Amino acid sequence: MMAPTTLLLLCCCLLAFPAPGPLAAGAFVGGYGINYGRIANNIPSPDKVVELLRKSKIRNVKIYDADHSVLDAFKGSGLNLVIAIPNGLVKDMAANESRPMDWLNQNVKPYLPQTRIVGITVGNEVLGGQDQSLYQPLVDAVKNVYNGLKRLHLEKQIEIFTPHSEAVFATSYPPSACVFKEELMPYMKPLLDFFATIGSPFYVNAYPFLAYISDPEHIDINYALFKPNNGIVDPNTSLHYDNMFDAQIDAAYAALHAAGFDNMEVRVAETGWASSGDQTEAGASSENARTYNFNLRKRLFLRKGTPLKPKRPVKAYIFALFNENQKFGAGSERHYGLFLPDGRISYDIGVSGLLPSSASSSMLSIKIIVDFD
Repeated sequence: MMAPTTLLLLCCCLLAFPAPGPLAAGAFVGGYGINYGRIANNIPSPDKVVELLRKSKIRNVKIYDADHSVLDAFKGSGLNLVIAIPNGLVKDMAANESRPMDWLNQNVKPYLPQTRIVGITVGNEVLGGQDQSLYQPLVDAVKNVYNGLKRLHLEKQIEIFTPHSEAVFATSYPPSACVFKEELMPYMKPLLDFFATIGSPFYVNAYPFLAYISDPEHIDINYALFKPNNGIVDPNTSLHYDNMFDAQIDAAYAALHAAGFDNMEVRVAETGWASSGDQTEAGASSENARTYNFNLRKRLFLRKGTPLKPKRPVKAYIFALFNENQKFGAGSERHYGLFLPDGRISYDIGVSGLLPSSASSSMLSIKIIVDFD
């Protein structure tokens, strides 16, 4: 009989390097991915980032543009890459179908198949955002980009989606009561109709950290950090939630149900916890960031669903690969990184950096030595 440790490592190797198959089928391998933001002047070059990702066995990567230095660095890496059309280009993409074709011919077609581009995000947190002039163009831009992919015969290889913030919801507590804001439905409904037709998931940016700092007196931080707690019971479904992350995902499922989209999958485009922040940002600490990301990684490795959708494993992109020292906003915006600029780990959650780290693994009672991708 194979020893448990040997069997575990064998299973992890098989999961880390899946058998070749259709690109669309492997758009998100396993349940764990990461956001590679680059609003910084001290992070490693893209080729070093690829080395870091491979060493830490993170297979799914999402960026916020289509920078050619990144696309070049990812050639031959085998890593799944999601690229982005930023908010500033949404109106341009919505105007006609020729501009998306130009963009695809510049940023996608020349890099395939060597660079494994598996997805394109159109905008980020547009609906519910401050610039309402982007709401209708977002819907048109998504359709135009998809039509461009069809003309290139890439629509079955490259997934298209747009991430949403929690601002699209009118309420999210209890999870079963969540609905989309009525004023957004003229844009959300046609967007969801289109995504349902082409088979795209609903992506949400889910941050228990942000929920906690908005009301630290009434939210149990243990509930936000996946630590032991009493949890909550949804009075409408009698489902028990022992962590806020699952509750936020099921709230999105409830909103989709109310809008008539029961079969649409919910995925998480961003989630993370800041290791530092302003004095007003309760809970922003290195220890809490380590706890959240360590427990989240364990949770995603289990490939389990949520209380509402137990048979649908959760997939999430972690925010973020590095601290981004040139981001504007609250102090926490510059402190989400799992890795330091030199490639060492910021804190020990069971991944490897490019260099030995001073982060002590003695903080962990059990170190996970498995691959989550």
